[in-house]
Amino acid sequence: MDRRSFIKKAGVAAGATAATASLATPAITQERKDMVVVATWPRDFPGLGTGAQRLAKRIGELTDGRINVQYFAAGERVGAFDSFDEVASGNAQAYHAADYYWKGKHPAWAYFTSVPFGLTHNEHNAWINQMGGQALWDEVAGGFGLKCLMAGSTGVQMGGWFNKEIETADDLKGLKMRIPGLGGDVMAKLGASPVSLPGGQIYENLVSGAIDATEWVGPWNDFFMKFYEAAKYYYYPGMHEAGSTLAFGMNKDWWEALSKNDQAIITAACGEEHTFSMSEYNANNGTYLTKLLKEHGVQLREFSDEIYDSFGEAAEEVFKETVAHSDLAKRTHESFVAARADVGAWMKLSEGAYYQQRNRVLGL
Repeated sequence: MDRRSFIKKAGVAAGATAATASLATPAITQERKDMVVVATWPRDFPGLGTGAQRLAKRIGELTDGRINVQYFAAGERVGAFDSFDEVASGNAQAYHAADYYWKGKHPAWAYFTSVPFGLTHNEHNAWINQMGGQALWDEVAGGFGLKCLMAGSTGVQMGGWFNKEIETADDLKGLKMRIPGLGGDVMAKLGASPVSLPGGQIYENLVSGAIDATEWVGPWNDFFMKFYEAAKYYYYPGMHEAGSTLAFGMNKDWWEALSKNDQAIITAACGEEHTFSMSEYNANNGTYLTKLLKEHGVQLREFSDEIYDSFGEAAEEVFKETVAHSDLAKRTHESFVAARADVGAWMKLSEGAYYQQRNRVLGL
């Protein structure tokens, strides 16, 4: 081949390559996706807020920015409790929340965060991942145009802050308490008045006297909320949330339009945050409990057996009403109960028995 023919053919090839590149560029651009995430937590709030922010950032990192994530804390785009409708409608693509906030839309939502006398973190993971829980969650969420994944956990929560001592179940009568989910329904059965408030509004209501008591999470989160300025009695353990799971809820149409690879990336990011979150709470709660007791004069109290028995009786009434709501609520409850019995029996012999003996020997 002479030099002139080579240059001519090379030019044609170069032109073809350039044409291919120009055609490919729009295709690459189309792969970029915008993802608006709204949360029910205040910005930078330890654990809940920072965890949601960390997850949003992680999705962007794992996709090298191809999924462009915009994160909005509670009140920055919509109110905390408006995040459900914002995502279900498609105005945003995802929320980070506790799904029991939506029990007014369907009571089965409560089971995927936590319910009275419910599952611990490890038990809940077993139910969702191995015992049919995710399929039921998909069914509940799908009815509202959503797809949800586990994306955080706070573990066993405290029973709450009270401005007076709770010595018998009668002391709960007439009490105005911030407590959402089915736990709030249990309190109502015992004569209290449950109030549902987003986290950012609890302190002002407690200080003003609009509420007499509140539950939130545990020592780490509660320390930063400064509840000790209005209530000194800190009760444990919380019957209402044994292993509260946080959810990453996505618009179902948006989720299903993603590639399998992007779905796998988001699933992995949620799983990573779910594990990290629980370790973060376990690492911080003990430290901040000490601060509350020693630096702020908080008085730690344990609910008596009599009070806990009252919680149990009221919870059974609430569950009967929940099951009567619909076939889906009934199937969700029955699946939860089966998991609690099977996994709980094993945990009693494994972790439960070990904790008891280890703490006895070490004097903990």
